[in-house]
Amino acid sequence: MSNALFMVAPMAGGEVVNPLPMDPIWWGVIALVVLLFLLAVTWAFRNASNHR
Repeated sequence: MSNALFMVAPMAGGEVVNPLPMDPIWWGVIALVVLLFLLAVTWAFRNASNHR
């Protein structure tokens, strides 16, 4: 491999190359809400195979 791959970090110079569209905390909040929704959907179908 070439050394060009290792030269990417020093070239950035500490600048933000690709800024996030929102604060990082909101990514976690959105992920938590989505996972809780999926948990609720899964919970709604519990014991469905035994229901007559």
